[in-house]
Amino acid sequence: EAAFYGPKIDFVVRDVIGREWQLGTVQVDYNLPIRFDLSYIGADNQPHRPVMIHRAPFGSMERFTGLLIEHFAGDFPTWLAPEQARVLPVSDKFSAYANDVLATLKSAGVRATIDTHPDKLGAKIRRAEVEKATYALVVGGKDQEARTVSVRSRFTGDEGAVALDAFGTRMRDEIATLQLM
Repeated sequence: EAAFYGPKIDFVVRDVIGREWQLGTVQVDYNLPIRFDLSYIGADNQPHRPVMIHRAPFGSMERFTGLLIEHFAGDFPTWLAPEQARVLPVSDKFSAYANDVLATLKSAGVRATIDTHPDKLGAKIRRAEVEKATYALVVGGKDQEARTVSVRSRFTGDEGAVALDAFGTRMRDEIATLQLM
């Protein structure tokens, strides 16, 4: 349809609600080599006009990103989520352990933050859900003593206490294998 210069191949992708989006293209261009007066010396030792190939495997990045956001409705799989885990200390007295949890996660390559708001735990959990953090990790006294985190997954709900090192390994594996949940 929109081929101005020569043959064109469009890659059309259907989104989750059935709409079709033209994302990628490959197009042969006979026009620009003439406009730029391009040439090369061929095997016959004579100048020849090249043919240019334009390609955009994902179309515009904006269109591709918009399609991804719509496809996942903002609930990105862990490997794609901007915030993969949020640490939620029960109170300020567990801030040191929350920072330790954060450091452990970051060393495992996890994009994580801490909610330092003075709100009650329920409000922190709700904020993590609304802001679509993949995992909310509640840390309190028992967690600090046992070196665990109480895991709340956006996909599976409450999972209970999990050893911090085991959770870090799980996150690293989830991210590396590009799991879709």
